[in-house]
Amino acid sequence: MHVAVLLHEAVDALAVKGNGVYVDGTFGRGGHSLEVLARLKTAGRLIAFDRDPIAIAAGRSIDDPRLTLIHAPFSELGAVLDQLGIGGVDGVLLDLGVSSPQLDDADRGMSFRFDAPLDMRMDTSRGQTAAQWLAEASVAQITEVLRDYGEERFAHAIAKAIATARAGRVVATTGQLAEIVEKAVRTREPGQHPATRSFQALRIFINQELEELSRVLPVCVERLRAGGRLVVISFHSLEDRIVKRFMRNEASPVRLPSRLPVRAADLPCPRLALVGRAQRPSTDEVTNNPRARSAVMRVAERSNEQREKAA
Repeated sequence: MHVAVLLHEAVDALAVKGNGVYVDGTFGRGGHSLEVLARLKTAGRLIAFDRDPIAIAAGRSIDDPRLTLIHAPFSELGAVLDQLGIGGVDGVLLDLGVSSPQLDDADRGMSFRFDAPLDMRMDTSRGQTAAQWLAEASVAQITEVLRDYGEERFAHAIAKAIATARAGRVVATTGQLAEIVEKAVRTREPGQHPATRSFQALRIFINQELEELSRVLPVCVERLRAGGRLVVISFHSLEDRIVKRFMRNEASPVRLPSRLPVRAADLPCPRLALVGRAQRPSTDEVTNNPRARSAVMRVAERSNEQREKAA
């Protein structure tokens, strides 16, 4: 089972209006979506996205006419809303990263806890698997991915070890990759498996998670109605960095040369206003759900100055 992180905190942050229109960009197993539906009235509406066909199949059991399930990455939010005839929305929730069912299903190949096919795709119906990419990528490309997406100090050593190993056999399983990385990494943080960063980096790269996030954030702001909330839960420092910088930039006044004869009152209002500080799970939540320990939630609200454009 997937336990939704910061469940009540995230939905509280959305400030759900009974007749509003909301987007859950990462349905998962429906934890946040069900809580939003519980707060909506009959005329309310929830559009829930997920790249994982298994998650979408699980969501079919929810018999609620207010819920529309979409099998697509959340980067397609704008196009999907256009197809549905929806202009503006009252809130968007993005719960980033990988879900527990994806990690715990050996066939998905996302964890080194199981020896399984090295897949790693969130959407198993399309795209290249991790094994297929590793079979073709150069040492330089593998090094770049491990360094940039996993912040792996031994990225080059691991990349060379993978290239050496695949010369004699196909690196096709999670067990094979974990063994290669373990032998290539000389030291590691206490309590962390040597392959942790490499698996994380490959998963993020294969699914283009950071690129998807960077694409959807501006679309979220464009689609939010005045007073609408954007709520993002991150589990990785790279994700949180993107969200933090984006929200901060959108909430900052336009900067003009100091001697330009323009009054402050004539400058455009920032599109977002930050709501509170970054929030982390409570000690009790982390105790009950250890996978919540790295979560960071950030919230921003659409400026009233953009009412006509977003309506």
